[in-house]
Amino acid sequence: MAQLFPKSANVHARVTILGLVVLICGAGWATSTIYWSPYTTEVDIPLQQPIPFSHKHHVTDDGIDCRYCHTSVEKSSFAGIPPTETCMTCHSQIWTDAPVLASLRESLSTGTPLKWVRVNDLPGYVYFNHSIHVAKGIGCSYCHGRVDQMPLTRKAQTLYMRWCLDCHRNPEKYIRPRDEIFDMAWQPPPNQLERGQKLVARYHVDTTGHLVNCSTCHR
Repeated sequence: MAQLFPKSANVHARVTILGLVVLICGAGWATSTIYWSPYTTEVDIPLQQPIPFSHKHHVTDDGIDCRYCHTSVEKSSFAGIPPTETCMTCHSQIWTDAPVLASLRESLSTGTPLKWVRVNDLPGYVYFNHSIHVAKGIGCSYCHGRVDQMPLTRKAQTLYMRWCLDCHRNPEKYIRPRDEIFDMAWQPPPNQLERGQKLVARYHVDTTGHLVNCSTCHR
């Protein structure tokens, strides 16, 4: 019986199969790269704001504590964005005619709040409470990065679910003493796991598995 296909058909089949494998793997790699890239996560990308506010200047240079502006971070689910009046406490005395602060002065005179763009913005289906994290020993810099060194505020973490779950599953890796919550330069000591386990017990962090239940964050 004569051959239905020429011998070259075997070569063509192998090349086609190899090409499909390469294409599928390449598509998977490209999808993963794009998914974790700043283009998607917006990590380390400063956002356009009505005023180019510098945390580095206000925190590091001027020594202003986080809680002076973010007044509700310890007692509310929201850290709080300072109202115009808080900014004008200082800027009614200094930089009073600076062009960069024109919109701030206009906000005060018209009573219209500035429309800041939220940097760390969770989806509406995610419940997050700042106060409970502060109370349980999770410091500002773990989630927000070294904000005190940022001339323009940018996101430091992806805030993806698996990032949150890593802390919820292993809180002893990240928990710190409450008196060091606002220390932006804090680094875990060599015995962090041992000390973290003690802090987990002292602060009554739930270790029953409830922290990884869907209903804890998705309500």
